[in-house]
Amino acid sequence: MANVIIQIHGLGNKPPKDLLERWWERAMIEGLKNNNYKTDLPKHEMVYWADILHDKPLNQFEKDKESPYYLDEIYAKPSKKLLPENHDTRKKIIGFLNRQLNRIFLNEDFSLNYSFITDSILSNYFTDLETYYKEETTVEVASTSKIKDLIRERLLKVLEKYQKDNIMLIAHSMGSIVAFDVLTFLADQIKIHTLITIGSPLGLPIVVSKIAAEQRQKLNGQSFMITPEGVKNNWYNFSDILDKVALNYELADDFSENKFGVKPVDFLVVNNYEINGVANPHKSYGYLRTPEFSKILNGFILSERLTFKEKLVGRTNKYFKITKLKLSIQKRKVRSWFRRKR
Repeated sequence: MANVIIQIHGLGNKPPKDLLERWWERAMIEGLKNNNYKTDLPKHEMVYWADILHDKPLNQFEKDKESPYYLDEIYAKPSKKLLPENHDTRKKIIGFLNRQLNRIFLNEDFSLNYSFITDSILSNYFTDLETYYKEETTVEVASTSKIKDLIRERLLKVLEKYQKDNIMLIAHSMGSIVAFDVLTFLADQIKIHTLITIGSPLGLPIVVSKIAAEQRQKLNGQSFMITPEGVKNNWYNFSDILDKVALNYELADDFSENKFGVKPVDFLVVNNYEINGVANPHKSYGYLRTPEFSKILNGFILSERLTFKEKLVGRTNKYFKITKLKLSIQKRKVRSWFRRKR
């Protein structure tokens, strides 16, 4: 059983899969190196689904800034070390807003009030997420399928491919919604060692209501926010206080523990991604190289070695026990032989 990292990206069009995967890899390696960890990344694979919603990927060589395929946020190392800022006031305001939003928009059963408002927000700011949740939206494949099902199927296939390994699943932005849905509704028997959500909108009322609605439909009418049953060891949630997509950054308040006692552990981090002097605290690359993320990543990588050592110790102890038992049997045979000779 080996350690493997599965990654799923967020909303919006992306560069080609191999390039995006390489940039995620660079970010994780950079984080490990900058925080003095000497570990190497295990096998990793990107679940890529941007091509389901977009006809062509973003092109890093496109010069026309007006082109829909212009890639304005390439991978870049941080230009400077960001100094920690005091965001206590912002935390209080966001905490107040989240409580009010939940009170206004969510009923006790997590059904949604004022859906016309949230639908308008989705339509104007989160078009990919709107498409994901539109039941009537389909695409032409071998048979007509819902976009939501096609996206989920991409992740499900990769999870099934590595289900005998120790899986760390890293989900960014809308990818965290896809991951949660797949682990809850399609792959609840597949064990996930560690789930990591970065820049996640899972705590937003519109998302909570959609999850609850599907639960009522598929889980005997029940609606509750619970950590997916297959997550065995950890769920870590990383947010930057300036990340508007992860406005409700305290998922521990929204999701209860599963049968393994796992629930979200929230980290407020500093996402240091910027390009041409413009910061983007939602960018995946910045999250993947934070000290907090690197520490957990390093621990997961080392867990494979610790497991190997434990197996080695177990095998060694077993060998000595068997050897001791054989010696004991041999001694008894020798004593019995001497008795007969007397």
